[in-house]
Amino acid sequence: MRDEWEHVHTDYTRPAQRPAPASLAESEGDWRCYLEGDTPNGWLIQHSAMTEALISGRPMYLLHTTKDIAAIRTSGELHVSTGCLVGALYCSPLTRQREGLRPHNLGAYLMQTKPGTTPMILEIVPDAPIPTKGVNYLHLGAIHLRTYLRYQNFLTLAENDQLDHAVLAGLGTAAGFLDTALRNAVGRATNAPEFIDQLAAAVPAVPFLGYLYFEVLSEYLMLHSTTPETKGYARVGELNNWLYKRLAFAAVDGMHRLFDLARFHPRHQQLVQLIAGVEPALAPGVAEYVRRRLSHLFARIALHPSQDAATVSFRGIDLSALRYVAPGLVGQMVFREIRYMPRYRQLYHCFEKAKALEAWEYWNHEGIPTPFNGILPKGEIGIHPVYPRSAIRAWTAKRDRRGFLQPTQEITAALTPHLASWWVPPRNRERMITTDPQVMMDRSATSSVPTYRSPIKGIST
Repeated sequence: MRDEWEHVHTDYTRPAQRPAPASLAESEGDWRCYLEGDTPNGWLIQHSAMTEALISGRPMYLLHTTKDIAAIRTSGELHVSTGCLVGALYCSPLTRQREGLRPHNLGAYLMQTKPGTTPMILEIVPDAPIPTKGVNYLHLGAIHLRTYLRYQNFLTLAENDQLDHAVLAGLGTAAGFLDTALRNAVGRATNAPEFIDQLAAAVPAVPFLGYLYFEVLSEYLMLHSTTPETKGYARVGELNNWLYKRLAFAAVDGMHRLFDLARFHPRHQQLVQLIAGVEPALAPGVAEYVRRRLSHLFARIALHPSQDAATVSFRGIDLSALRYVAPGLVGQMVFREIRYMPRYRQLYHCFEKAKALEAWEYWNHEGIPTPFNGILPKGEIGIHPVYPRSAIRAWTAKRDRRGFLQPTQEITAALTPHLASWWVPPRNRERMITTDPQVMMDRSATSSVPTYRSPIKGIST
């Protein structure tokens, strides 16, 4: 179990060491070298303001936004959310300056686009320098699968059969593209525009591909951007989060209301237009980047490290073999499929708390009170609710006319190991292949307190 959680985390201060399937044309180390050394903003991977704050061992200040400040005051509790941080209070960094606390550009985005929320300042005093090991939700598939297999008797026989059928149907529909991605990963390059169109067609069948597609583009934009805005954020040690937010909202109607990456599947022509709308200079190279990067990541994420990517095919393979050959992909599909069962509202805590408990134990062992989203250290950071060796204080805050946060009132509230309640609306299964409304709420909007009304739609990654 410890090895699985180690595999999920990326330490940006050490060379890449994760085991990978055989025959890949490029290694994780090759990509790390390119991303850090050959992109305009790659130096921020190791030397962002957030990572420097982690390794300093000094008190950290984080921004959390909530719609439920009255309930926090009443209950005296802060609850954590699941998603890309598994089980943590979702925050973004604050930098202490003489004028006040300056929000990270991600936090500034959250406050600007969520006017109904109350900003909170949280002070965390760690016991030691914090390892720069971020949790990468794209690598959680094997843990999702193991958790499901451990607790599958909580489902009825019919529910388990439905789950198996949905996973096999999705893989059968997308098998051609999945095999194409593996061929690209081992060096047999295909035409980039055709690859993008095949990827777009495969997303409704395997919604996880929409998440992978979006994260690859987010990485491309943040690391390659050279706009004055991006350079300004880089000067203060931050990757530019506004880039991928603009991309998502331009790509999918209603994304600002329901952040749903399973609906993210632009074809090649639209992709080029979308990137041109965000930063024109980056449009010409985007298709080839996605072809190379997504193929490599897919092979590493989907397949068990014991496999040879050059010999695997998704055509005609049975589910028991798939669980062994591609546990990462099957786990990601199971995780997304099971959330749309009518009874998942009752089953949610069974599956998600099990994973959160393992993550909390791992973070305690590794000395991580503030886990962060480790796809890139872009500013998504959380607070681990049961870290035994750090002190936490919280205040409500107001933003002054210069953009700095000032504390207004200290809040007596304990961070607790309770997961905020929610469930996802049922999916119209007849439309699964053509339109897949898998639901993902913007991570910052998850409730941070016990809810006494009917939970609303939403889930994070």
